[in-house]
Amino acid sequence: MSGTWRRIAALIRKEVLQVVRDPSSLLIAGVLPLVLLILFGYAVSLDLTHVAIGVVVEQAGSQAEDLAAAFANDPMFTVRRADTLAELQPALSAGELHAIVVIPADFDALAQQAMAQRNAPPAPIQVVVDGGANPNTAGLVQNYAQAVWRGWVAERAERLGQPDRPLISVATRTWYNPNRDSHEFLVPGAIAVVLTIVGTLLTSLVIAREWERGTMEAVLATQVGRAEILAAKIVPYFILGLVAAAVSTAAAILLLGVPLRGSLIWLFVSYSAFLFAALGMGLLISTLTRNQFLASQVALIVGFMPAFELSGFVFEIDAMPRFLPPIAAILPARYLVSSLRTIFLVGDVPAILVPNTLVMLFMGVLLLGITWRRTPSRLD
Repeated sequence: MSGTWRRIAALIRKEVLQVVRDPSSLLIAGVLPLVLLILFGYAVSLDLTHVAIGVVVEQAGSQAEDLAAAFANDPMFTVRRADTLAELQPALSAGELHAIVVIPADFDALAQQAMAQRNAPPAPIQVVVDGGANPNTAGLVQNYAQAVWRGWVAERAERLGQPDRPLISVATRTWYNPNRDSHEFLVPGAIAVVLTIVGTLLTSLVIAREWERGTMEAVLATQVGRAEILAAKIVPYFILGLVAAAVSTAAAILLLGVPLRGSLIWLFVSYSAFLFAALGMGLLISTLTRNQFLASQVALIVGFMPAFELSGFVFEIDAMPRFLPPIAAILPARYLVSSLRTIFLVGDVPAILVPNTLVMLFMGVLLLGITWRRTPSRLD
């Protein structure tokens, strides 16, 4: 081996020994991804189940009771009955109910009139939703309530032999996530967020630890160059990052039941390209701060928060204000989220995976280039 490769091998051996002797690194790479992925997989959900609603029947009647029974029999809702809106309003204000369906006193008469006269207006009901707690949940509850109402109207009309046959029949089919399970949509994005924390946090402490312990001065006093230092820092933590990715992938498939429709090759390529960029970001933070505590805080702020908020993990990038998508475009996690969702749910789509991989590789080269320029080559 030449002198350069001998020095790199010696530095890599030193880094591996430090990792093995430091239980926190092994915990961050092996245990933290599993814990975070399970938390994200089970705690973060966009699905609504067993929604508590109130049903107010202002005046009992066959039509009103039939509609109230339709809400009570729907598996989506847990229904609380009342005679007036005032009885349930405190529960709505306290967050015990997500919505209140009000069936007015004249509902039976208007429903009978609507069925008897073709041009008569439909019988109305009122849906009061709690928009103060969570506007998105309120919108979903409102849509579910309207679906129950439309289904009841159609069933009632068919039962009486009065339905008008539509001119167009629409059959819907959901591709890639046929059950519309939000976990299958969220878990691949959660893996990207977890790897952002692992890759950036681990490497943000590497060079800062050397400066704090005084070993960086000893390294710079030797013939080791800046490129050799960076190469020796990247290799062990790149392997640790792949271990974290493997643990996360296994947990997603075996524990959370997310399908893997793409190939392991593209999965490895995407993970490798992202870790290249994440490790570059962590090394740059470590080089600039030279303090482990400060480096860890900056890594969480620069790595975790943008990855969680702006990568498309939960919030759609296209729905963000205009100034945020350009910021999201410079985040490596944004491209890994897109790649992982494609690989897990759709399959190997080169039109998506190739550009994402090239962008992440470019970011890694740029960040490592800046780190190389900021790393001193000698003691002043």
